Amino acid sequence: MLRWIKALLALGLAVALTWGLNTKHGDVPPFGKLLSPFRGFWQNGETAGGLPAQQTLRLPGLQRPVQVRFDDKRVPHVFAQNDHDLYYAQGYLTAQDRLWQMDFIAHVAGGRLAEIVGPARLETDRFFRRMGLPFGAQKSLAAALADPVTRTVLTSYADGVNAYIGTLTPATLPFEYKLLDYTPEPWVPLKSCLILKYMAFDLSGRSDDLRMSNALARYGPAVVKDLFPDYPVQEEPVVPVGTPLDFTPLPVPATPPGFAAALSGQVPQHEPDPELGSNNFAVSGAKSATGFPLLANDPHLQLNLPSIWYQVQLAAPGVNVYGVSIPGAPFAIIGFNERVAWGVTNVAADVLDWYQIKFRDGTRREYWHAGRWKPVRRVVERIRVRGRPDRLDTVLYTHHGPIVYDKPEKPFLPGQVPVAHAMRWTAHDAANEFQAFYRLNRARNYPDYTAALSTYGSPAQNFIFASADKDIALWPNGRFPLKWRDQGKFILDGTDPAYDWQGWIPAAQNPHVKNPPRQFVASSNQFSAGPDYPYYLNWDYGNGSYDRAHRIGERLARMTQATPDSLRMLQNDNLSVTAQQLLPRLLALAAGPANGDTLVAAAGPEARALAEMRRWNYMYDADALAPSVFDLWFANLVQRIWNDDFGLQATGLEMRFPARDRTKTLLLREPNSPWVDDRRTPLRETLPQLVRRSLRFATDSLTRKYGPLGPRWAWKNQKSTDVLHMLQLPGFGHLDLDCGGGAGIVNATTNRTGPSWRMVVALGPQVRAYGVFPGGQSGNPGSAAYDDMLETWRVGQLNELVFLRSAGEAHPRVRATWTLAN
Repeated sequence: MLRWIKALLALGLAVALTWGLNTKHGDVPPFGKLLSPFRGFWQNGETAGGLPAQQTLRLPGLQRPVQVRFDDKRVPHVFAQNDHDLYYAQGYLTAQDRLWQMDFIAHVAGGRLAEIVGPARLETDRFFRRMGLPFGAQKSLAAALADPVTRTVLTSYADGVNAYIGTLTPATLPFEYKLLDYTPEPWVPLKSCLILKYMAFDLSGRSDDLRMSNALARYGPAVVKDLFPDYPVQEEPVVPVGTPLDFTPLPVPATPPGFAAALSGQVPQHEPDPELGSNNFAVSGAKSATGFPLLANDPHLQLNLPSIWYQVQLAAPGVNVYGVSIPGAPFAIIGFNERVAWGVTNVAADVLDWYQIKFRDGTRREYWHAGRWKPVRRVVERIRVRGRPDRLDTVLYTHHGPIVYDKPEKPFLPGQVPVAHAMRWTAHDAANEFQAFYRLNRARNYPDYTAALSTYGSPAQNFIFASADKDIALWPNGRFPLKWRDQGKFILDGTDPAYDWQGWIPAAQNPHVKNPPRQFVASSNQFSAGPDYPYYLNWDYGNGSYDRAHRIGERLARMTQATPDSLRMLQNDNLSVTAQQLLPRLLALAAGPANGDTLVAAAGPEARALAEMRRWNYMYDADALAPSVFDLWFANLVQRIWNDDFGLQATGLEMRFPARDRTKTLLLREPNSPWVDDRRTPLRETLPQLVRRSLRFATDSLTRKYGPLGPRWAWKNQKSTDVLHMLQLPGFGHLDLDCGGGAGIVNATTNRTGPSWRMVVALGPQVRAYGVFPGGQSGNPGSAAYDDMLETWRVGQLNELVFLRSAGEAHPRVRATWTLAN
């Protein structure tokens, strides 16, 4: 009997242990399955040779055979005989390398993370659903499916993804599925739309409306006009001032009489100051060594593994294009073909506004607008939560859009949105961005390029262009609401229809420039146009954009006999315009009269730091010491000037600081500005005092961190650029990369953001192009192609891109040829 009891106990323990090791518990993965030699992560390792050199894959649904040739960077070059097969193959091949990444981002945008990882991501899901990403994706999907061409593209792409999913077994699942213990579901076109909406959120989903309303309420219109002007002192807009208009402007809506009083009630808000940006520039044939244009693009986004972009060549009747795609979406988003090249940077237009809503009563079922009570649309969101019952969440919609938080609660992003306010955002509107890229991939000339842009909606982008016809152009493009000046700079009155968006700027009247006299075009997220442009787009385009724009314009203006390498070196330019403009002034202030504050000691650490600064060439190079000092010095000085007047702890309100341009003006021209004094202290501070205290803070911080001034103070150590796995898994990324650059610099490589794709294209009789991103084609950490391009990116070099003119073209860098057939 005892023997049976022992046997049953042993069996029970074995069953419990087996269940425990093969079940995910909270954040703990199922180690039994994960470590299994038969189905665990060991099976994700690739052989040294990587892909088979020759093979034929039988895939259901293909209409004709497709040939795919892989080069030595694992880039697929797809040659199909029709659109259906082309995008089917793109979907299959992208999923083969990046399935988990594209699936995960679609879950994020769709508010579906909790069903993968459990209740820890419930608030993430609520936030993205309440921000209306699925709402906007459904609208864009309807627009795309209404067009027979883009319907074919999206459904074919989804079929290709599903064909790859159908080949997977527990052993061949991507590593992250095993770690998180779930399996992929079928891909649907909605997921491609969600991925584009996630990019729209990343690039246009922020707003200063609340912070500016708080500043206006506290200080009044005169101060706001002075510290937050509608146009900066220093600016070099994308479309040069004086560019002749080729259209007759529409009448602009009248400004409502009560505009200045339309405040929100001082709701606290905080948003991170994003370091996302981008550069693109093109020079005409008059400036190039070949007589044909050159074009460059480097979008600045978060640096992740797998990389944000996926390289591909797509060829079929009517198209032969090379570029980078967003995994989960068809087409080349940035790229070139035999006749044209294009690239994008973000347009910081004001396309997201907040409206204060007046509810009839506590039931929140009606709101006041245009002199009557209107019904609130209530949408019940069912959120699946792993290991828990489903969560129901009701989101309220007005004609403006969703009321992201209708009750006081801690938001997912602290202060990102106000309570009881409705959001109006272009990402909620139906637009067929897929049609724009379909046409852009097939463009042959400038009219084709402008026709492609006409259907593009969100997020607004600066589309740069160059062609073998020797045209260069740049259009800040997207759907821009037709606004009265400063509409959306502050919270808007949701009861008065005069505050509603009144229509759209016609696409043909978006800012644009073609073949300008200066022989180049460029954008760096700065103002799209000067004060002479007849429409209002925004009042602020972010810190650092002027610095990059000025430096790029300065170098392009001097450039002659340019080659692709000329543009590559410009992409890697490390000069800080802010340091160039301000350091002489800061040095003079630091050495000036004490005015009650301690002077810099002749032999102290500040003096040694100042000596280093005087020798500095303003370059944020990796091994330079001065950038570490200047960056901390200037950042702390900004805090000392503005924090007592605009900081949360000092004022009880969340308000943004004045922009870098305004701070520069104060430092260079207004030494006795009342904003210099710290109102929290009894004594009156002076600018030299603040400058010396900030210098002391910088040197003390660096000394504590690295010891006395020496090589350890190098900018690469202080900046510490990391390229991390999307889940931030230890050991699956790269830490402390040895590279220069920084925020506000052409080479905008910060600690976690930077050039996510560098590309240079030389147009001509035979197009040639060069590019690299910080990672590799494969999303599999067990593949050599996971990060094999990172070192090339780190040192600022580019790979020549293999552009095949035909499926049978011989090329020494082709490593594999596959046939896809039904």
